[in-house]
Order: sequence, then structure tokens, then C-alpha cells
Amino acid sequence: MATFYVENFGCRATQADGAAIERQLAEKGWRRRGDPRLVDVVVVNTCTVTSAADHDARAAIRRIHRQNPECRILVTGCYAQRAPQEVGSLPGVSWVVGNSHKHQIGEIALRAPGGNGQGFVPLGSLDGTGTVQVVGDIFAHTELLAAPVFEGDAAGERTRPNLKVQDGCDNRCSFCIIPSVRGQSRSLPQDEVLREMDALVAAGYREVVISGINLGRWGRDFERPQTFAGLVRAVVEKTGIERLRISSVEPMDWTDELIELVASSPRIAKHAHVPLQSGSDRILRLMHRKYRPWHYAARVRKIRKAMPTAAIGADVMVGFPGETDADFEGNRRFIESLPFTYLHVFTYSSRPGTPSARMAEQVEVAVRRERNRELRGLAAAKKRAFLEGFVGSTLSGITLNVREGEYTESLTDNYLKLMLRGRHGANQMVTARAESVQGEALLGSVC
Repeated sequence: MATFYVENFGCRATQADGAAIERQLAEKGWRRRGDPRLVDVVVVNTCTVTSAADHDARAAIRRIHRQNPECRILVTGCYAQRAPQEVGSLPGVSWVVGNSHKHQIGEIALRAPGGNGQGFVPLGSLDGTGTVQVVGDIFAHTELLAAPVFEGDAAGERTRPNLKVQDGCDNRCSFCIIPSVRGQSRSLPQDEVLREMDALVAAGYREVVISGINLGRWGRDFERPQTFAGLVRAVVEKTGIERLRISSVEPMDWTDELIELVASSPRIAKHAHVPLQSGSDRILRLMHRKYRPWHYAARVRKIRKAMPTAAIGADVMVGFPGETDADFEGNRRFIESLPFTYLHVFTYSSRPGTPSARMAEQVEVAVRRERNRELRGLAAAKKRAFLEGFVGSTLSGITLNVREGEYTESLTDNYLKLMLRGRHGANQMVTARAESVQGEALLGSVC
């Protein structure tokens, strides 16, 4: 029996793709092992959202080849789709399979004579190094890989499955490489979402996260378009999931219907992640974002009014080409004025083939880093203030599997880390009293 290992890089969507690849290979009779040094085939599932992501993937491929020179390395994912020849030239790489053919990796693997993972029969085009490339037009790609991803540890305790229900993106933000490596927006049909959710509930999971590349666009690609709010309502009404958590949703897709639904349902986590990128109107226009700062602010304030205790987070980019000191200061003040409880701050990274890569006035790296540092400081202050506001309160949470000393880590309904006194089993819904703040977490005890 052939053995395999999948190493994932990048976002939740990439993690979900990796889980689907594992499912494909297992269904073909391959056996998963937990150590890349001991397998016949290693699948490296890559990200390419930044130059650092490319670097991490290359380093991993070199490490795998060094530690297990006899294994075959199959590289897939966004980096493989964007730069197959670059990836294929790395030592030890036998196959480069783009996102366009990721759904066929199980079949590709079976082209090993005897099913033992050795002596692959060529499929696709050979490059000058002899590496087989299977990369096609991503915009002709209509498949959507879907398999839940779990938080877990070596003991096998798995919690909070993440289910991808949407892939691809029809937006054309000037800095973003994702549409050209993931293709057009496509959705997992509602019936399939409900089946996956029912299976997770039957397996005993209490909280599920639904995610996507542009999650709020779910259902727009169907012959009879559906809405994301309609999907969320169906999950709550037709499945027994105790808590549903929504991943990142673009600001203008936080419709009044969705806000009201999340606010009114005790089974939907009070948590809104609303990508911002910049609070400068001029920079948003250069980014080709489809909203203005005042639109964004109105949505966030509406969410806060409907859910006074909700976690509200955002993605923010610094150092976009042409971002002046005045632009950055306007962005900082805008962020400071809104009720964010956390931020994901990114430093701009030029991606080949994107419009922003050709823009003049690229911001110096040192300036980008300093702006990143400043916004992270602002984010830390906002998060601390939010945490302190819950000391003495009773919160609902789910226990995770990470334990530190005499504490068990849990995640509250409103996305706060709560360290509970004592050892508690994973995947348990608890009610706890927050007693103090330590670092970026609350400390407390189960009621």
C-alpha cells in the first residue's frame, strides 16, 4: 500500500483543499502517515499570496527532498498554478499539479505502476527538467474541493471543523493574485453543505466554521442565484449544529439580513470579520476595492449596534504603492475610530502579474515595516481594552485541545481566548466566568 503525507501552507481554503486531497488519496487505497520522512509521496499544497509564502514553500520542498530523497514530491496549490516551471525546477519535484487539476490528484497518484507510489507514468506536459506539469486554464475550472479541516493535536483530539463552501473570486483588486490562481467564484450546493454539516454533527462536533475565498458571494453563481444569508439560515434551521461561526465576509456582503440573522440566533457566534485593507479613500480606489470608507464604517457600526459584545476584526494592508504619510495617518485614524477588537495587519507584497506590481511609487520596505508595527500596536491596545471589558462576566465557549500547565484553552462565542483553570476534555461547550486578563487571553473558571 502506497503511503503519503500532505503539507499545507496558507489560508483556510488551502487547508480545506489539503483535507480534500487526503480524502481523495485515502479513497484510492493510499495510507496517510504523519511523517514526510517515511512516505512514498509528499504532496506540498502551496500558497502564493505573498513572496514570503513562495519562499516558505521552496524551503519546505528542499527540506523534504533532503530528509527523504527517495520520495516523490507532488507540488500543487496556488504557487504551482502561478509559476509551474519555477516550482518544477526545484530538486526532488516529480509533479506540478495546478489548482486547475487539484481535484484529480487521486487519479494522478494511481498512475504509479502497482499503486506503490513509484515510477509515475507521465501525464501532462514535461518541462525541460523532466518534471511533469499538469496545469490548465483556471477560469475553465468548475470543481470545488470540500472536506472539513479540524483543529487538533498529536493526541488526536479534534475540534472546530472548518468547512469550505465557496472558492474563487470575481473581484479584481489590484494587489491580489488570488483570482488568477483560483479562478471564478463557485459555490458548494446547499444540499451538499447540509450533508457535510449533518455528518459533522453526527460525529460529535459542536462548533463548525464555514469559510471561502469570497464567502459572501456564495450562491451567486447558481442558475437560480441564492444568498449567503439564506445558506446560513438553512444551516441553522435544518441541521443540529450547536454553534456556527462565519469566517471572513466582505463589508458590502454584510447585508441587513445577515446582520439581523447573526444577532438574533443564539446558535451563531457573535463574530464578524470584515476585510478593510485601507481606511484611505484614495488608496481604496487604487486597490480597486468596491466600497468607500464611509460605506465600510456604516456597516461596522451597524454590526456593533446589533451585537454589542461581538468580536469585530479586519484585514488591513500597509505600504500599498503610492501610500503617503498622509494616507497612512488617515488610515490609522479611521481604524482608531471604529470598534475593532482585533486586526490582521499585512505588509504589502508585490505579486507578479497584478496591476499594483507595475505601479510607480513603491513604498520603501523600511517604511512599510514601521507602518505595520504602528498598526499592530493600535490593534493590541484595542484587543486589550476589549478583553478587560469582560473581566467578571460569564461567557460561553468551546474547549480546545491545547493545554498550558494547569489551564485548558477555550474559545468564546465572541472569539476570545479563555484559559480555564483545570484540565477539561476537548470539544465541550462550557459556561465560564472570566477573572482576569493575561497577555492576549482571559483567565477564568468553569461555572
